[in-house]
Order: sequence, then C-alpha cells, then structure tokens
Amino acid sequence: MNFKNWPDAPTLRTVVCKHADAEKYVVTNVLTPGKEYEVKNETEEFVFIIDNTGKVGGYYKTYFE
Repeated sequence: MNFKNWPDAPTLRTVVCKHADAEKYVVTNVLTPGKEYEVKNETEEFVFIIDNTGKVGGYYKTYFE
C-alpha cells in the first residue's frame, strides 16, 4: 500500500488512545487520551492513524487500546 494514499484509504478499524506519556518522543501535541482515531495501516509494532494534526502518523501500539 502506497503511503501517499493512506489519508484517502478506507479505515481498517478505530482505536482509542489510552495515554500520551512517552519516554522518548513528544506525542502530547498530536494524541489526546480518550479520543478515537481511525487506523489507516498497521504493522506488528506500529499503528498508522490520522492524528490531531490531520495527517497520518505512525505510533507505537502501546498508546492505544
């Protein structure tokens, strides 16, 4: 799947952000705990969602339920 088409791709499922407390990266600006996000693509370690900026971003699955 071409990453440039992800914003227009059908949603695979939705996930709820359970926390935005990152050890290494700042994610509090783009993730809101308790908010549902649309999953556009997924790997074993990451989930690619449309975040609060309106763009597709890749985040560790540990942030979501």
